[in-house]
Amino acid sequence: MFHPIEDFHKYIQPGKRVHLAGIGGVSMCALAEVLQGMGVMVQGSDMSDSATVQHLRSVGIPVAVGHSAENLKNCDAVIRTAAIHDNNPEIAGAVARGIPVYERAQAWGAIMQGYRNALCVSGTHGKTTTTSMATHIFMAAQADPTVMIGGTLPLLHSGYRVGKGDTIILESCEYCNSFLNFFPTVAVILNVHADHLDFFKDLADIEHSFHDFAALVPQRGYIIANADDEGAREAVKGLSHPVFTFSVKDRGADCYADNVSFFDGYGDFDVVINGVTYAHVSLHVPGAHNISNALAAASAAYVLGIPGEAVTAGLASFTGAGRRFEHKGTFHGAEVYDDYAHHPDEVQALLNAVRPLPHQRLILAFQPHTYTRTAALFDDFVNVLRQADRVVLAEIYAARETNELGISSRDLAAQIPHSVYCPTLEQVADELEKLAQPGDMIITVGAGDIYRAGEMLLKRGDAQ
Repeated sequence: MFHPIEDFHKYIQPGKRVHLAGIGGVSMCALAEVLQGMGVMVQGSDMSDSATVQHLRSVGIPVAVGHSAENLKNCDAVIRTAAIHDNNPEIAGAVARGIPVYERAQAWGAIMQGYRNALCVSGTHGKTTTTSMATHIFMAAQADPTVMIGGTLPLLHSGYRVGKGDTIILESCEYCNSFLNFFPTVAVILNVHADHLDFFKDLADIEHSFHDFAALVPQRGYIIANADDEGAREAVKGLSHPVFTFSVKDRGADCYADNVSFFDGYGDFDVVINGVTYAHVSLHVPGAHNISNALAAASAAYVLGIPGEAVTAGLASFTGAGRRFEHKGTFHGAEVYDDYAHHPDEVQALLNAVRPLPHQRLILAFQPHTYTRTAALFDDFVNVLRQADRVVLAEIYAARETNELGISSRDLAAQIPHSVYCPTLEQVADELEKLAQPGDMIITVGAGDIYRAGEMLLKRGDAQ
């Protein structure tokens, strides 16, 4: 049913009409505007009328609410998100009419071939933050990049921008091997850990996928890998061209952090490349893991000829991406934050980052993401969540899965002291309201809709 990426090029031509099924998603709305800028007649559909849908309409892209084969009209090709399945009426309608259907990643892969530089940021953790950091750097350098990020960046007021420069910067996800549809000229590998085990067989399978991704880089391009991460080191073994390495602690890496100090949890350091100081960085996002992310972004900037002054300025202006330790407000003297962490390693990095920050108690409202991840990493979740002073557990966010394992957040709560299980987000907000005291730090944590519990809590404070 799905067509080779090579064929897609004939549809990204002026006058061709392309239908985007699920156009309201972060990556799809960016794709819509990029295609429109190339002269393609773009249309689409989404399940709900959102601010994104309204924006697309404002720039001349018609969007239907709801999915129907009639929405296809006289389109030449269809692009779908991963959330749009084969039984969707638009996909079934396209197949019945012989209209070619492409995956979103295939479309991005075809588009990035039109850019001199395609900077693709991959890794199990840190993709959104590092892609956002790189965006700040390239914007500071006035490089006018095209950008696609899997989250909202305040600098852009969205998760994407359509630029006129010769560089495209993309967050690149390994799930379902989607990044193997890309054509990176610079491939960044931040880390490689066990995740998405509903698709990958094991860690070795994941490492193989990242290896194949890095192998897509042409000889004139660059592979940038985290020397501090065993999985990243494994992924780049045996590649035919040199790997540019970065490290927080290894002075033998091509790029490393020197003269590192922390001020209230925020890193300050020199970026040293090939023995020469390239930039000085004062971060406004906490944690040692963000020093590593910053080094990755700086390494990418360096190999693409961006001056160190832009790295200094760009990272100085970066205060975080949406849902990455995002301050949401204050409730009865407790500071409320939200974070996208949904893997034990990410939660641990979050805890390490916030520990030096001023607070009385750390209260986590955690929503596990997918049944398979919760089951596969159950003990790791228990061990990391135990470190908080109080834990409020929302039910598992199903995402793309059905609960064939019979697992529940109630099982986690049984193993975690000072925890409580809440079946609904309303109950999570109720529990947080009872717990909140002046000086507490409350963080809603997870990749689902747990942020809504924090927003409910803050609305109650506003109403009082």
